[in-house]
Amino acid sequence: MMNNFKYILFDLDGTITDSGEGITKAVQYALKHFGINVEDINELKKFVGPPLRDSYMKFYNFDEEKATEGIKVFREYYEEKGMFENSLYDGIVDVLKALKKSGKELIVATSKPEVHAKKILEHFNVDKYFTIIAGADFEETRVKKGDVIKYALDNFRNTLNDNEVLNLSQVIMIGDREHDIIGAKENNIKAIGVLYGYGDVVELTQARASYIVSKPEDLLEILL
Repeated sequence: MMNNFKYILFDLDGTITDSGEGITKAVQYALKHFGINVEDINELKKFVGPPLRDSYMKFYNFDEEKATEGIKVFREYYEEKGMFENSLYDGIVDVLKALKKSGKELIVATSKPEVHAKKILEHFNVDKYFTIIAGADFEETRVKKGDVIKYALDNFRNTLNDNEVLNLSQVIMIGDREHDIIGAKENNIKAIGVLYGYGDVVELTQARASYIVSKPEDLLEILL
């Protein structure tokens, strides 16, 4: 498969790290604050990936004010413990190494707050593979995936020399949920959906991912 992808954006949760345990436990903790007891944290896996506010409003009918409070309580648990109840996916480090070695520019674009994303990537010693680590802000002016991708690309453009241009046909986004695919389309770039994270083939197909892969090493067939 011939292509010319040079600039590769990675989602974080469900794509680089399996962050489900920490996120679901933090959501469980936050819901308990509102008197909602969810015993089985597997029920809360739908919270991994999309912006937290959207999930509170969609799954528990929170209004804006309640969702804001829910985010605050979530962060109490997440910043102390949940952030590191997390692991790298098998094979992902080899993928990052191979891509970097072949001269690709790697960028993280996540709806997770940027401060948290940087701490997690440093914790796992994979921050060194990325030119840009772009995430949401705490004020939530930038949390939708399309906005984060735009911000990541704008930041990357600032690293280029005056005579260099970022050709969008050479840019691709990798993620496990529909938000990654939709956000990529909003920025006129292609997207790879991964099935080892928290989305499934129906979700990624309906979002019209350009490619769908089952495991991290499959990414190299498309990208190298």
